[in-house]
Amino acid sequence: MSVLTKDEESYLDESTRKDLLNRLSRIEGHLRAVKKMVLEKRCADEILLQVAAVKAALNAFSALLIEHELKICVNTCMTGNIDERLNRVTKVFGTLLKQS
Repeated sequence: MSVLTKDEESYLDESTRKDLLNRLSRIEGHLRAVKKMVLEKRCADEILLQVAAVKAALNAFSALLIEHELKICVNTCMTGNIDERLNRVTKVFGTLLKQS
């Protein structure tokens, strides 16, 4: 685990941090429900529906984190004008999504 400087500590604003933590709490709840359903030997279709909810919740969490990080990165880490920076990001995401 890396140690953050004072400036890096604030990269997640309080509102975003709370939203991310709330989403993680919901994901934990979904996972506990899946575990309970397995222990109860529930039907696979019921378990798979809950798994789909876990996946959707993780995707929403990831999207929020990526959106926040991307805004910061594009404005602070990347060089070039805004169009060049957005083109680079779009290209990287296109490549990433093709591989999944």
